Amino acid sequence: MNIETFIKEWIAVGNSYNTEKYLEFYNQNAVLDDPSVGRKFIGHNGIKDYFVSYFIGYKTQTELRKLEIREDSAYLEVEFTGDFPEGKIGGSFDFVFKNDKIDFVKADLI
Repeated sequence: MNIETFIKEWIAVGNSYNTEKYLEFYNQNAVLDDPSVGRKFIGHNGIKDYFVSYFIGYKTQTELRKLEIREDSAYLEVEFTGDFPEGKIGGSFDFVFKNDKIDFVKADLI
């Protein structure tokens, strides 16, 4: 698995708001923990709710700022722009991969 390519494709698909393709990046029982919204989103149904609410709902676009690749994990810093009060804000994702998909990710605002 080429993590850099995977992350860049994940961002591009997210920016295109293709929900079904976005979910393909995640294992079926993956967990997305986002302390900035105070919730954990579990499995494809939970992650779909997160994506629809916070990305599609706010017309969020994500731009890569920094990527640190480890063996089976990665840390990503991004800039979000969209229809939310700040208009532009930093964010981070801390990924754990399993079977070439996202198994756990902690998302937060910077």
